[in-house]
Amino acid sequence: MRLDKFLKVSRIIKRRTLAKEVAEQGRIKINGNQAKASSILSKGDELTIQFGQKIVTFKVNDIRETVKKDEAETLYTLVKEEKI
Repeated sequence: MRLDKFLKVSRIIKRRTLAKEVAEQGRIKINGNQAKASSILSKGDELTIQFGQKIVTFKVNDIRETVKKDEAETLYTLVKEEKI
């Protein structure tokens, strides 16, 4: 699944266009490598995203095309959150 679509489906980032912009700014890494919005994610990948003054790391647990709002958090696990 594309990175921007996963971020929207999992509700880490609310809108796909916003996820694309964040990726284009170079604020997202997959397994330590710079990511584009079109990068393909798979189970077990580790996402590192810079949100303002903090860096958040997630592990991808599952990939699904659609998911209910209540179940969105099951798609990832929060690994760590650190302030810059």
